[in-house]
Amino acid sequence: MKKFDVPVGYRSNLITHIKNERKAADKLKKDFTPTAVKAGNITFYLARHFGFCYGVENAIEIAFTTIENNPGKRIFLLSEMIHNPQVNADLLAKGVQFLQDPYGKQLISFDTITSDDVVLIPAFGTTLEIEKMLTAKGIAVEKYNTTCPFVEKVWNRGEQIAAKGYSIVIHGKPTHEETRATFSHASANAPSVVVNDMKEAKLLAQFITGEHPAEAFYEVFANRYSPGFDVSKHLQRIGVINQTTQLATDTQAISDYLKQVIQQHYQLSPENLQHHFADTRDTLCYATNDNQSAVIGLLEQPADFAIVVGGYNSSNTSHLVELCEQKLPTYFIDSANKILNSTTLQQTNWQTKEQFLVANYWPAKEQISILVTSGASCPDSVVEAVLRQLLAVHEVTDDLVAQLP
Repeated sequence: MKKFDVPVGYRSNLITHIKNERKAADKLKKDFTPTAVKAGNITFYLARHFGFCYGVENAIEIAFTTIENNPGKRIFLLSEMIHNPQVNADLLAKGVQFLQDPYGKQLISFDTITSDDVVLIPAFGTTLEIEKMLTAKGIAVEKYNTTCPFVEKVWNRGEQIAAKGYSIVIHGKPTHEETRATFSHASANAPSVVVNDMKEAKLLAQFITGEHPAEAFYEVFANRYSPGFDVSKHLQRIGVINQTTQLATDTQAISDYLKQVIQQHYQLSPENLQHHFADTRDTLCYATNDNQSAVIGLLEQPADFAIVVGGYNSSNTSHLVELCEQKLPTYFIDSANKILNSTTLQQTNWQTKEQFLVANYWPAKEQISILVTSGASCPDSVVEAVLRQLLAVHEVTDDLVAQLP
């Protein structure tokens, strides 16, 4: 896989060494056991896979190279390039301006943009409407496009199944930049609708079977279906694609459920099912799969609590927190300074985004074990800083030593 030129401040010598050693020993990525890193009476267990993915490193390289190659020019990002506070703060410090917030609210009017400006498209991609508008202004959209190749793979797969007459069901968070972009691309080629979770997939199924009257669909899925969507015919042949940062198991469960509903409703034999349901399993992002599988492996290791590091509006990071919370106390933080002292830290609720203090997070015992992972947009240097902050507040002076499997 290509190596990217990422600012050295985002790297960690310790974590790079661990990742390189694990990769060399497990080229096929079959081993999801964590790596133990010890210092004094504390053992950290690092997930087999975490941190920057291909798409994030690609976006960071393009963004910082663009800044370097365009001195004196105004440089804009459509929105946060990735959902990481440190990276976005660094871009702002270099003079980059954000045109929209992560939910599409306009921060700077598009009317102020001219053909002399540089506009970066974030890793999540953008809508066809915005691309068309920027192109009309003379902006070189493709030159500064950091859209993740795996997001584009989902778009391409949607286009392929659309060409075969399937409608498209998108599993995604309706307000997320990536889902908005994917919906725009999908609906340009086929009737499309967005479902947020299994609950909504079951609602959609009731329109497939006719259990709910067709006219109710337009209220239940308001603002989440393409123009001209006809419930009476556009749910007869479907394929499921996804926002790449969703839980892969959730996307697969939704796809399997809708497939079963269609098969039973139309009384299809397995060989005839393909005429009503497209196989789209190949759209699940490798990094999302790897990081989630690594957390499942991580959770097999007994520990006192888990720490998940990443941006609070990062979808993929939130799902890692969701997985960990099912097993043990889990703290979601975005930086080392959220560990305030030996007894108190500040964490965030992954669902509500509410930030609050947690007292007595540290167990009263001699030997401490902590599970650690991070989201795909979190620099390894931030993860190492979290480990070292925990050592510092607990006055552990021994250095970190990795014990590779």
